[in-house]
Amino acid sequence: MWTYERRLQHPVNIKERNPRLAQVIMSQFGGPDGELAASQRYLSQRYSTKNRKVAGILTDIGTEELAHMEMVCAIVHQLTKDITPQEILEGNFERYYVDHTLALWPQSAGGIPFNSCFFQSKGDPITDMIENMAAEQKARTTYDNILRLVHDHDVCDPIKFLRQREINHFQRFGEALRILLEEADSKNFYAVNLDYLPDMCK
Repeated sequence: MWTYERRLQHPVNIKERNPRLAQVIMSQFGGPDGELAASQRYLSQRYSTKNRKVAGILTDIGTEELAHMEMVCAIVHQLTKDITPQEILEGNFERYYVDHTLALWPQSAGGIPFNSCFFQSKGDPITDMIENMAAEQKARTTYDNILRLVHDHDVCDPIKFLRQREINHFQRFGEALRILLEEADSKNFYAVNLDYLPDMCK
């Protein structure tokens, strides 16, 4: 059960329009390492995770990723609000504009639409936690790349906040993986989750 608060997790107050930058940041809405994929990944994985503490971590982080998606959308919206046709052309935003006007639509910076193949839910919690740690690192790298291109403090501030949260999530998934490994057989060198072994070899 969620309770929605009508405020962003971190303030977004952008004064200068920049459609070119909006197209780059949009990747963290609907790109392969974006917040939409992250939220769906973690909120899907929690159902096949037997350990309640780990399932709680997945729920917490999956919910927070929805809040991050809202922040990214607010950034893109404020960067494109009331832009003129001339600004659209100068910012190479015309291809997006033709299909979506200024509505928010999930896609990567390269224009590839969001696809559920961007995330994985494997059903083996150990496999999923390793996947999640990699996903958080990729998201952090994407924010690093965005920050290299941004020179507006109003944009940098929320992006830096989001980047830091990816680091925190990576650490929490590391904790979740440790919990799962401690539950597994100590002689299990390959960290295979014995609860999920198939019956075919018996």
